[in-house]
Amino acid sequence: MESFSALIRTASHEQHRAAETSTFMSDLLGGGLGVDAFARYTEQLWFLYEALETGAGRLASDPVAGPFVRPELFRLASLERDLGHLRGRQWRSTLTPLPATRAYADRVRECAAHWPGGYVAHHYTRYLGDLSGGQIIRDRAERTWGFAKKGDGVRFYVFERIPNPAAFKRGYRQTLDALAVDDLERQRIVTECKAAFALNTAVFGALGEEFPLSA
Repeated sequence: MESFSALIRTASHEQHRAAETSTFMSDLLGGGLGVDAFARYTEQLWFLYEALETGAGRLASDPVAGPFVRPELFRLASLERDLGHLRGRQWRSTLTPLPATRAYADRVRECAAHWPGGYVAHHYTRYLGDLSGGQIIRDRAERTWGFAKKGDGVRFYVFERIPNPAAFKRGYRQTLDALAVDDLERQRIVTECKAAFALNTAVFGALGEEFPLSA
């Protein structure tokens, strides 16, 4: 019988692939866009993780979402340090979400407030992505724009409290597999994972319109 974590990975593969191969991300990783595009992307991440982590405290004791609330994953402080480096000390004064980002963050916040299973779906799609493909972004950013290795500007991608990401991801998937919900709820979570990837792709689409490669 297929594990729940494997089911999520298989069922959301198409949506995940669409996010990874978006025009904006391809242009960014290919070195075709400037550091301003990277900074703008980092700003959008701030809104998403603010929604994820502001609601985390209320869910720490929840039987479904609680096991996933792991402080070693929290990214908001690192994002703020990166934005200080990328945008300067007054970064908050110019921080604005794209409409697609606002929709994504609103959905995360709604799940955090009313649906623990949905929160798990968004938690999974974001944090496991950071621990995996996010490391490619960090490497490219360091080489393309000259950030210090694992230094300010890319600290979002550096999980200092997780010395063995591969082992952590295995444990995370085991926690998913042990989720104490029925089959119907598992299917709802899978559907929300697909929606999360689609929301992420919409953000990339909006960023691509703001930063066309020919600009």
